[in-house]
Formats: sequence, structure tokens, C-alpha cells
Amino acid sequence: MATLTNGTWVLIADGKKALFLRNDLDEITPDLNVVRLESQELPLNRDLAADRQGRRPDVGAGQRSEMEETDWQSLAKERFADEMADILYKYAHKGAYERIVLVAPARVLGELRQKLHKEVAARVVAELPKDLTNHPLDKVEKMLKAALDPKA
Repeated sequence: MATLTNGTWVLIADGKKALFLRNDLDEITPDLNVVRLESQELPLNRDLAADRQGRRPDVGAGQRSEMEETDWQSLAKERFADEMADILYKYAHKGAYERIVLVAPARVLGELRQKLHKEVAARVVAELPKDLTNHPLDKVEKMLKAALDPKA
């Protein structure tokens, strides 16, 4: 299983906030430090929606069907995954990291995985389907160490 060796990066994301971290010590005593922080405000869907859902003609005389409303928050989270993948690619291309651990809720992790450039995907040493964006770094270090090294 992967470990948090010196220089390993960790991306912790949830679709609206992302922490780019670097381990500055070793796998025994991880010391995660913030390299970059990204966030976006997601307004509520009801604040972005039209007053009334659209209608379209349906089969039969004079029948109309209601159209499904756009889930603006899901779209924003997909775009956020695109942005995070681009940022990771730029850092990888500059040689800023050789190893990275991705930590995000399962849905966000899936979106991110699809968007990763092959240069970044080759550097992913572990993925954890967890939401750790609002945890203090000292707890994140302990949780990651435990999750990545079952002997810890």
C-alpha cells in the first residue's frame, strides 16, 4: 500500500473546496503543509433556477410535459473537477511532485479521475473516498497515515 513519503502531495477536495498539500517529513511522522487552496461559492439551485420549469410538447393533442430542471450545483462541481485536474497537470508538468494521493467523496473522486491527464494519473499512488476538507491538518495527517498504512 502507498505511504506518505517525503514530498508526496495530497489533494483533498469536495467539489467546492480543494487543498493541495505536501508532506514535508516522512511516512512515520507526516507533516502536511498547504501548497495551494482553491474554493468556489455554490449558490443554491433555487437561487439559480428560473421561476418555473420549462414545458415541451408531448405526444397527443394539447399535451405538454414539464422539463427537468438543470442541477446547477452538479455542473459547478464538474467544472471544479476540471479546474483541479488542470492545476494538477500544470504542477506535474513543472515537476513539483512525483507522487500524489487523492482524497475526495466518491462522486467527486470519480469526476476528478475522469478529468486527470495521463501524466497526473501515472503519479497517483492512492485514492481515498472520504470528505476531509473541513478537518484540521493534524487530524488529516493521522487519518491518512492510518488509511494508507494499516500497521500504523
